[in-house]
Amino acid sequence: MSGVLMTTIAFIGLGNMGAPMALNLLKAGFPLRVFDLAAEPLRRLAEAGAQVASSPADAVANADIVITMLPASKHVRSLYLGDAGVLASAKPGALLIDCSTIAADAARDVAAAATARGYTMIDAPVSGGTGGATAGTLTFIVGGTADALERARPALSAMGKNIFHAGGSGAGQVAKICNNMLLGVQMIGTIEAINLGVASGVDAKVLSEIMAKSSGRNWTLEVYNPWPGVMETAPASRGYAGGFGSDLMLKDLGLAAEAAETAQAPIALGALARELYRQHSEAGHGALDFSSLREHS
Repeated sequence: MSGVLMTTIAFIGLGNMGAPMALNLLKAGFPLRVFDLAAEPLRRLAEAGAQVASSPADAVANADIVITMLPASKHVRSLYLGDAGVLASAKPGALLIDCSTIAADAARDVAAAATARGYTMIDAPVSGGTGGATAGTLTFIVGGTADALERARPALSAMGKNIFHAGGSGAGQVAKICNNMLLGVQMIGTIEAINLGVASGVDAKVLSEIMAKSSGRNWTLEVYNPWPGVMETAPASRGYAGGFGSDLMLKDLGLAAEAAETAQAPIALGALARELYRQHSEAGHGALDFSSLREHS
């Protein structure tokens, strides 16, 4: 615990995922400075014991570890590479951990810039959704050196249950993008299967239980069921509020398409999933959880 108490962490980006992750760092005993553009999560973190910084530069100035959780590549580039950004303001020798899901090339570019300035950086996107963020059971998918991962492990372990080393810089992003493309495809398949069953007179909960114990078993059936009333803890049972937004799924499917083009790897189902989520978003449902495709498909 003494090592934890001596390690100050700056956390920037307190959205649906970042805020509960930061709270778990506080619970683990880490001194924490936080920054976000929104006032409400700052208030909640302050009540829990975090110090609120006035700017990103203020947040990172004396931090041993900097953790960021941001929406997209452009936000990560701006925060780290800007004139008053992380690389211009962080404590010498600080460990930088970006948990955002962004393009692998963007992760590599920022890591290279960090290395050139004497910092150590890893990309550590997460899997497990808001439930995992709250429970502290996230999976971290890490790109960077093994030594950097070991430095990051105590902080990551306070927020997650599983930590995988995918490879060098950017590898964490590649693995995360592959995972989320599969998740999008699984969600659509699960929605269609339950919809077919319900339209044919089978109860959604009964059908879900059958498929969860059969060869159609998957995470969306067991943890994140898209049908209202089947699973009380899933966004589907609270009007598809919170959770993982459809626009974020669309973003990740776009990253998968970019990676597939670069690697010349076919992703027929991934491309179809992207198109369906594009239509869903353009119809005005992008802020709803990605399982809301059930209501509007």
